Formats: sequence, C-alpha cells, structure tokens
Amino acid sequence: MITKVSHVTLYVRDQKVAYDVYVNKLGFKVNTDQTMENGLRWLTVTPPGQPDVEIVLAEPRAPMVKADLLPHFKALLDADAMGSGVWECDNCQKTYETLKNKGIEFMKPPTKEFYGTEALFKDGCGNWFSMTEHTDRKL
Repeated sequence: MITKVSHVTLYVRDQKVAYDVYVNKLGFKVNTDQTMENGLRWLTVTPPGQPDVEIVLAEPRAPMVKADLLPHFKALLDADAMGSGVWECDNCQKTYETLKNKGIEFMKPPTKEFYGTEALFKDGCGNWFSMTEHTDRKL
C-alpha cells in the first residue's frame, strides 16, 4: 500500500532561476543538488515546515518528457500555467510583504476568503500558487 508522498515535480523554465526563487526568496531548503551521469540536474527543495516532502525542480527534457511534447511544456511554462498549488503560511499579510520586497510577483494581494486569507503569486519559473493563511486550523 502507498503510505505517503515523498517527491513531487514542479517543471520550471530554468533551474538556476528556480534555485534562486525557492531557496533565496521563498526560504526553502536544498535537499539534493546533483548532476547525474546523463547531464540532468537533480534539484530538490523542501518547505521549511515539511522536510519530508521533496519538490523536484526540473527543466522538462528528454527522456523524462517525449521530445514532441517539449514545445507544449515550454508554452505552458512561458504562460506561467504549468503548475499550481497551495502554500500555507501563518501570516499572509506579513509573508506577502516580505516576498513582494524580495521580488515575488503577486497576481492577487492578501484577500479574506471563506477559508482564510489568500494571496496569489507567480514563482517566475512557469508556475503560480495560492499562499493561504487558514482561519479554521493551526499550522
């Protein structure tokens, strides 16, 4: 039986940029940064409060992506439409201000929603996320 998720892949336009965004701006920790024999860079980061989940920051390349699909991946990344998700935080307004000062582009400022306070941002690597402070539970 499957018991948990250990790795999740986020495709990014450029791993160097992704490293800077996720480590230096979002505050994630590098778990692995290794060049493999085939030249692919295996770069994983973990959210500060969730070290058991590794996020693979991967540039789409063959053989992990079929060559004829690569232009589609690039088009989605260029449109900041490749991936999305929800990052949780304990103070949305404060985190918003901190990240905005670090150059993170927000599509929506902190706004009260039925589930809590949410801001939407682009990672600058081809993905967008909700950053949410939930009102109904403690993180």
